[in-house]
Amino acid sequence: MIEAKTQPSPLPDDVVALVPMRNVVLFPHLLMPITVGRPKSVAALEHALTHKTVLAISLQKDPKEDDPGVDGLCSIGTLASIVQHRAGEDGQIHAVCQGLQRVRILALQSEQGFLAARIERIEEPSSPTTESQALALQLRERGVEILSMMPGVPAELAHVLQATRSPSQLADLAASLVDIEPAEKQMLLETLATEARLTKVLQIVGQRLEVLRLSREIGARTKEHIDDRQRRYLLEEQLKTIKKELGEDGGNAQEIARIDAAITAAKMPPEVDAHVRKELRRLERMQDAAGEYSMLSTWLDWMTELPWATPEALSIDIDIGAARSTLEAEHFGLDRVKRRIVEFLAVKKLNPQGRAPILCFVGPPGVGKTSLGQSVARAIGRPFVRVSLGGVHDEAEIRGHRRTYIGAMPGNIVQGLRKAGARDAVMMLDEVDKMAASLRGDPSAALLEVLDPEQNSSFRDNYLGLPFDLSRILFIATANVIDNIPAPVRDRMEVIDLPGYTLEEKLQIARRYLVRRQREHNGLREEQCEISEAALRAIAATYTREAGVRQLEREIGRVMRGVALQVAEGTATQVRVEEDALEALLGPATTEHEVALRSGQTGVATGLAWTPMGGDILFIEAMRVAGSGRLILTGQLGDVMKESAQAALTLVKSQATSLNLAADLFEHVDVHLHVPAGAIPKDGPSAGVAMFVALASLFGDRPVRHDVAMTGEISLRGLVLPVGGIKEKVLAAQRAGVTTVLLPARNRKDLHDVPESTRQALRFVWLDHVDGAIEAALERRKYRGASDFSLI
Repeated sequence: MIEAKTQPSPLPDDVVALVPMRNVVLFPHLLMPITVGRPKSVAALEHALTHKTVLAISLQKDPKEDDPGVDGLCSIGTLASIVQHRAGEDGQIHAVCQGLQRVRILALQSEQGFLAARIERIEEPSSPTTESQALALQLRERGVEILSMMPGVPAELAHVLQATRSPSQLADLAASLVDIEPAEKQMLLETLATEARLTKVLQIVGQRLEVLRLSREIGARTKEHIDDRQRRYLLEEQLKTIKKELGEDGGNAQEIARIDAAITAAKMPPEVDAHVRKELRRLERMQDAAGEYSMLSTWLDWMTELPWATPEALSIDIDIGAARSTLEAEHFGLDRVKRRIVEFLAVKKLNPQGRAPILCFVGPPGVGKTSLGQSVARAIGRPFVRVSLGGVHDEAEIRGHRRTYIGAMPGNIVQGLRKAGARDAVMMLDEVDKMAASLRGDPSAALLEVLDPEQNSSFRDNYLGLPFDLSRILFIATANVIDNIPAPVRDRMEVIDLPGYTLEEKLQIARRYLVRRQREHNGLREEQCEISEAALRAIAATYTREAGVRQLEREIGRVMRGVALQVAEGTATQVRVEEDALEALLGPATTEHEVALRSGQTGVATGLAWTPMGGDILFIEAMRVAGSGRLILTGQLGDVMKESAQAALTLVKSQATSLNLAADLFEHVDVHLHVPAGAIPKDGPSAGVAMFVALASLFGDRPVRHDVAMTGEISLRGLVLPVGGIKEKVLAAQRAGVTTVLLPARNRKDLHDVPESTRQALRFVWLDHVDGAIEAALERRKYRGASDFSLI
């Protein structure tokens, strides 16, 4: 679980966050965009945003200094509020700040992880003097004149200058508009007297006005002397225009005609069609060399290639039997999943206009989640497209980038739709639990609109800029761990668990699919290579330990490659692989039944654990040595598991009498509880029963039966509480060679999800109290004499 970042506490009233700027001077009452990238500046900006406070902006004296102190900053700065902000690339933050008033920086603080300044506010004069009004009138006239001579300045800016009545604000506004060095702007900011500031600004404006007049005169003289190269360029452009008017410019006209025909064929909704044709008319008026031409042409290509046309309603003549046969032929087991898919087809047959559900297949790797989505598409006769969301951390990967950016592209959803070529495709959102939020946004939040049947009929991709109907798509998501999917996203999906396979199911899958597929991949014919059932069983049992069949297929592929080598060398023409030949082809067995090696000993119990890769067995080892009654825990245990160990020891002490243990037995020994595989973190309360049994075995000198595994949480009263992952744990017990499984009685209902073959192969003991675990798991006490109960 990701912990939230701790925010600094609010600052005192006379202390504000400070952002030093290299070449930017902000004047009061004015808006200015800034970009901060230094860690302290970013932290200061985030603090102001978090606590909704103002911040101080000050010019640093040396722009090359990365961490200026109080001597490196100008003493007069500007108090500002943050109007807008957004996160940029490389950790930068872009913000628009509005100046409020001048402040004097008295001292700096950096205990909060960012620069903060103790300030003194500088108030402006409340009423202007006659001299300042006269200076303001002259500055207003010169300001309007200089704005009229500056290229690209909007006319509204002159109106703002005319409407500014305060002489002090007028001086600041004019200073910000004039193109002067930051040091000169800082000099004007530090000029507190209104009359003196107006005088300095008038001098600067007058000098700039003379420069602009001289520049205009030079430009007018230069324009009269166009050289030969410029004349040639103008003539060529005129010739292009004449050819276009005569209809001789075939390239652009043909492109416009092609796009127009594509728009007609796309059968867009009326409002989309009108907008696209408007953009086409804009493209027609552009020159090929214009920078926007290629961007707009690419956008039109995307719009015409998307499947806008409304698909025909799913036929009411859906062959449910044929769809069921397709699923049965391509996937063994998974009865619950296949039944849900057939139910969907039945509903679609009765209600063709109904909204498609959002299914989420959750299970360990290798159980067939992705291939099952492909089978669903084939069963209902729709195109299939896969969108990988693993590692996606940018919201634009879902919603797309705005087309004003260079290299902008639509999001993965729209790209998948163009690839599928149909609006009613089966779209698989693979690894939906692997998304992560970042400064670029949270992609899972953008996915909410995609997966909500009430909203996805008008999904808006940023690149398209127009709504697109996703309601006809059958979304299928896949995940390994359901807990990693955000709750709002999980709420919009129907979760279907895919359990791990039993040994018998793996053998069926290997015989039906894996052997044939690997034989074809390695260029072998059926008569050239055959693997016996005993060999397949040995590969699944002794060379793999997984919930799925991915590693099993790799091992079968290794066998096929070994046979292919023999056939290619000519040493064999027909090979039947038996169990005794596996060691020569695959090497020694990589897995073994650790239950037989570790269980059947005093102080060692076999627990059952759940992992994202499926269920697994977990050994609890207990040892006692002379000491003072301490409990030592090792094996990289989490806090919950450590508490389970303490509860188990307390429970053993409380039941010392019923276990025939001496009262002072625990006072002079230290108990060491270890869970092997110490490099793997472990946590959870479900090992409580196994810990209790291991401690009871240790102090009672009664070995734990080697064929017994257990799971369950315990309370201090000895009650056995229910836990999760029963299906995966039971399958892991069967894979490990366990014959008896101890489960909480309140988990009896979860046995329904366990395959029938596994239920028949195992013996289940249902526990309400830990006394039942003692009776079922521990063998009889070793004989040491009538009064030997200390066992020290």
